[in-house]
Amino acid sequence: MTENQEKKAINRAVLVGLNAHCLSREESADDSSMEELADLLETAGGECVGTVFQNKDTPDPRTFMGEGKVAEVKELVDAMGADMVIVDNPLSPSQQRALSEDLKVQVLDRAALILDIFAQRARTKEGRLQVELAQYQYLLPRLLGMWTHLERQEGAIGTRGPGETQLETDRRHIRRKIQKLREELDQVRRVRATQRSRREKNEVPVVAIVGYTNAGKSTLLNKLTGADIPANNRLFDTLDTTTRTLEISDTCTVLLSDTVGFIRKLPHHLVEAFKATLEELSYADLLLHVIDTSNPEWREQAEVVEKLICELGAEQTPRIDVFNKIDRCPSEILPHGEDIVSISAKTGQGLDELLSKIGDRLDTGAHRVVLHIPYDKGGIVDLLHREAKVERVDYGESIEVEAVCTPIQLGRLKDYIVSGWTPPKEFWED
Repeated sequence: MTENQEKKAINRAVLVGLNAHCLSREESADDSSMEELADLLETAGGECVGTVFQNKDTPDPRTFMGEGKVAEVKELVDAMGADMVIVDNPLSPSQQRALSEDLKVQVLDRAALILDIFAQRARTKEGRLQVELAQYQYLLPRLLGMWTHLERQEGAIGTRGPGETQLETDRRHIRRKIQKLREELDQVRRVRATQRSRREKNEVPVVAIVGYTNAGKSTLLNKLTGADIPANNRLFDTLDTTTRTLEISDTCTVLLSDTVGFIRKLPHHLVEAFKATLEELSYADLLLHVIDTSNPEWREQAEVVEKLICELGAEQTPRIDVFNKIDRCPSEILPHGEDIVSISAKTGQGLDELLSKIGDRLDTGAHRVVLHIPYDKGGIVDLLHREAKVERVDYGESIEVEAVCTPIQLGRLKDYIVSGWTPPKEFWED
């Protein structure tokens, strides 16, 4: 491929945002959301060649931005050789269609751009299913715009009917596809529920890492567990959930799970589709909310994450706020408190304190003990393998087992414990 062909392959886009008093904060655009939109475009593989921002009392019902601003955007598109326009605000299907007709280029809103990034990033079968479902849900109300080539032939005999028939056929096909994807994701939920019940039975705590996209979640997981997850400085670099084992102490081992990053104006379809993955947050024993302290807008980003955590039903889950990237802002006064820790996932600063806080939160009272079990009680060894963390088994005059046991298991096995734990007085009282 020549250099000119490579340049042609990159989408050149004009970014448009509108701030209106009648719109909610989520629906309006501002300077920071426009900067984030440019970052999203770069993540998707496109190039920003111009930006248009507008303050308006109310959006135009047909084109969202009004005829004068549409003409201004059209001039910029032609002058810069852009092949698409991306609007930071959510567009209705009719507004998207009207803008495409007036501007003569492809028009996307922020939700469509995020969906495209997710489609590029999803690697696992589950991730692809979730993205595909969200894309079909987004596409369904926008199908009409794809049949304008038949609508224009209003006088042509035999075109209007087949056009409408084909449109209905496509709608039915997409509805069937959506239903099939939902059924497959329900199966994913059932598998997750089985895995979850197994973890609960084995009493393995789950710690879920949440946070705004590009806050450093994957870097933190890599640093704590030695995982080799790609951790690049770009939005939505990690989509597929990764879970690794983390040993906090001799008696506390947890499952550490990295989740998809959140972002403001995250398409509702995506939140719904990713619930098969994100519902794990409500079942986690502890959340690590990773916050990028080097970002001047970390408070707004943290608020976005808080809202989505509540939407997913995980607001009651215990949480530690992890202020990351302190190596980039060493002179600033950092937040502090009982459930707050400041770290640098890149350099490792503060990770010991974080592990200590996780251990304190998840301390189950487990002890590492040595048991001497008679051979005629060999079934206890099987029980330990199923329900405890067995570290060593030696066969001599009796079966010597070294294992990490929970308080309940310690109470049941107190007659066989020879070291590591002294039963409290109440255990010996009838």
